[in-house]
Amino acid sequence: MTGIQQITELLRLLHLASPSLPIGAYTYSQGLEAAIETGNVTNEESAQAWIKESLSVIADFEAPIFWRLLQALSNHNEPDVTYWTELFLAARDTHEFRAETIQMGYSLNKLILDLNIADESLRMIMANQAEIPLPTAFACAAVALKISPDAALSGFLFSIVENQVLVCVKSVPLGQVSGQRLLLSLHPDIETTVNHAKQLEDDALSNWSPGLSILSMMHEIQYSRIYRS
Repeated sequence: MTGIQQITELLRLLHLASPSLPIGAYTYSQGLEAAIETGNVTNEESAQAWIKESLSVIADFEAPIFWRLLQALSNHNEPDVTYWTELFLAARDTHEFRAETIQMGYSLNKLILDLNIADESLRMIMANQAEIPLPTAFACAAVALKISPDAALSGFLFSIVENQVLVCVKSVPLGQVSGQRLLLSLHPDIETTVNHAKQLEDDALSNWSPGLSILSMMHEIQYSRIYRS
């Protein structure tokens, strides 16, 4: 890859992973608001512990599924795209988590169509999905923009972590410097998650996180809240 190609890929990745992407990510906390409400997250140290633990769950399920979706979409393998999409959706174990990924996936897929960045084969594969979660839409956008799989996975994980840090800055609350220090400290964990997700075998996938599921269900009936999950 030439220097110009590397710059092009970087710019496309930054665009795709940007918090300004109009898919509504800022309206979700992925269970973090409930953790703040119950006192599990109260400062920078506990916020770091929470996000690290969240990444360990993502590393065993969401990230490796995203990696498989990248391969399937790159190869225009519709049966595999459908299989991993449906498996991911089936594993969303609360109403909020399912609604979150479908809403953002729908918004990103609509953006892909509006920007006309995907070829006809990719558009047909996406059109044939009954529902489109965020990992499938993000993988499609990455393939359409010719972002390498490793870079796409890193960007996908960074966008999740960045959103979690922004929730902490606004709702714990943490100061801006504290938030940036927290985000920087999580870079090695993102790298570890990338490497782990690429190597995980199919029969090792697991989304076992009962504590997070319980917090999500508690959030659904939380009296006062800012975020939708």
